[in-house]
Amino acid sequence: MKRYSGLFETVISPEALFAAWEEFRKGKGSKADVLLFERDLEQHIFQLHYDLKEKVYRHGPYTGFYISDPKLRHIHKATVRDRVVHHAVFTVLSKIFEPTFINDSFSCRVGKGTHKGVARVQQMIRSVSKNETYACYALKCDVKKFFDSVDHAILLNILQRRITDADLLWPLEEVIESYGTGDPERERERVRRRAE
Repeated sequence: MKRYSGLFETVISPEALFAAWEEFRKGKGSKADVLLFERDLEQHIFQLHYDLKEKVYRHGPYTGFYISDPKLRHIHKATVRDRVVHHAVFTVLSKIFEPTFINDSFSCRVGKGTHKGVARVQQMIRSVSKNETYACYALKCDVKKFFDSVDHAILLNILQRRITDADLLWPLEEVIESYGTGDPERERERVRRRAE
């Protein structure tokens, strides 16, 4: 398994952060928080670069709200500043982990998406049902509160197996540990790990 190091500067460079901003803002140009960040864009990006470089960056709190699509879902939204960091990290991590994903995983992947996923399911149904001459079945399921249940220590361990760059692991842990679950025991463990 290939391991990666020396990526921190790639993630936190002003060029990477400006590129992450451009990617993040697509389709969000009229949102109030996005417009506010954009008003002083250079100042925000250079301050973010400084905070990351000096390792004083701290992920902010999440804003919770509900949407119906069609079922009621509780969404947690990070600040614009933090989502720029998410995009910068994603740009680098996706190149490392994308080749390890199975081809039939379509969610949140560049060049994939819902429409391609539906087309692939239709193709599989035609194949398994012999062009609809035999019955076939599909299981549709969802993990309730998936992000609330992800074990942060296991996730960090997976990242540490591929990334040896301690400087890059620091903001990854900052992002991962920023998401609280509401479980008091996990919150105590999260606080303890951050203090180490």
